[in-house]
Amino acid sequence: MDLTPWKLEFKPGWDAHLSKFDKPVREQILKKLEQMKQPLTARGLKESAYRIEEAGQYRIGFIEDELNRVKKIHFVGNHKQYEKWYKSQ
Repeated sequence: MDLTPWKLEFKPGWDAHLSKFDKPVREQILKKLEQMKQPLTARGLKESAYRIEEAGQYRIGFIEDELNRVKKIHFVGNHKQYEKWYKSQ
């Protein structure tokens, strides 16, 4: 297992819902984003390139570029927002 930290890359619009959350929730999500730099495995979505990390009841949708060790963050939101985002993919 490669223990090299991952880089995070943020796609335009990834934070559309983040600014609407209160401060403790934003801090929880930002803490999870920091943890995502570690070489941990996230669950995948069926028949999709997206992977999902959970931060409490919130979801982070991203794509892993394993060759370059980059996680491309596409979405952050609660479960209801996540379902809507997922259906639009």
